[in-house]
Amino acid sequence: MLIFWEQRLVFLATPKAGSSAVEAALEPLASVVMQRPAELKHMSAVDFYRHIGPCLSERAGAEFTTVALMREPIEWLRSWYRFRQRDDYDDPQHPMSGLSFDAFARDYISAVQPAHAAVGTQSEILTDSTGKLLVDRVFRYEAIDQFIQFLEDRLDCAITLPRVNVPPAVDVKLSPATEAALRVAMTRDIDLYRVIG
Repeated sequence: MLIFWEQRLVFLATPKAGSSAVEAALEPLASVVMQRPAELKHMSAVDFYRHIGPCLSERAGAEFTTVALMREPIEWLRSWYRFRQRDDYDDPQHPMSGLSFDAFARDYISAVQPAHAAVGTQSEILTDSTGKLLVDRVFRYEAIDQFIQFLEDRLDCAITLPRVNVPPAVDVKLSPATEAALRVAMTRDIDLYRVIG
């Protein structure tokens, strides 16, 4: 999470949606940077408005605009899979060792998620329990240029995002049956992604 005091702007960091690159580029400009632990870096909009937002608004005498990025849901899960693959190189007993993306996706949608597939959802970061979007402006990760333009206008500076936290290239194919089941299980995120576009 990045807080820009003068601009009354807060960037809420959705996991696996470019947040590390945004933080690397904008950390010197931010008044407050929350990078660790992950629970603070990736604070949900619900928690922000419950705990931090009221304090900011009271101290500043004004509301803050919240912004975030959202990735296409299946691509988001692919990013999680690639990220989790990084951990298995030195450990043949690692739960990701030899696990295909198709199997990872099936683990993700299973009734009892194994720990390696328990990665949450983007809607848990961006909405309340009823599915109401709480973030003022959500930009598609796949159209990140629009987000950068917004930031450049608000922060009055040119921004170049570095490539950071890049996971390894791996096979991320899905069988048609798994993809269909995944789309049903991820309906809330898929619907939200349509709305923000």
